[in-house]
Amino acid sequence: MASCPLKRIALFPGTFDPFTIGHESLVSRGLELVDEIIISIGINDTKRTYFSLEKRLEAIQELYKDEPRVRVMSYDSLTVDFAQQMNAGFILRGIRTVNDFEYEKSIADVNRKLSGIETFILFTEPEHTHISSSIVRELLRYGKDISQFVPKGTNLY
Repeated sequence: MASCPLKRIALFPGTFDPFTIGHESLVSRGLELVDEIIISIGINDTKRTYFSLEKRLEAIQELYKDEPRVRVMSYDSLTVDFAQQMNAGFILRGIRTVNDFEYEKSIADVNRKLSGIETFILFTEPEHTHISSSIVRELLRYGKDISQFVPKGTNLY
């Protein structure tokens, strides 16, 4: 009897305040590499978020309601511990610029040392490198339209 290969699960952690088209692109491209992605909203009490956790969960779940290979969850622990709880063998991260690289590499090294979980990094597509959640939040604070920076159909209001 042939054994079933293990499902390749990647955790995609972040605050996602808000979830941008850059994040959406990473999920889409990541699904080409793994069987399932768990978009994992980290709860960080020291970070002041623009959108409530419930609103972020709801918006991302709605976005992926027809994609069975994507789950959306929140967690309040070390990312690597949550990855182990979810049986994720990988952590998916994206980098926009070289400034992101050293930070991501350090975290990936620690996570691998603690758990053996590999991090794979996808480079942001050139047309999305200028988009960050913090820039989108700043636009919101000043009443600007953010629809070109968030996935179509994202309901944040």
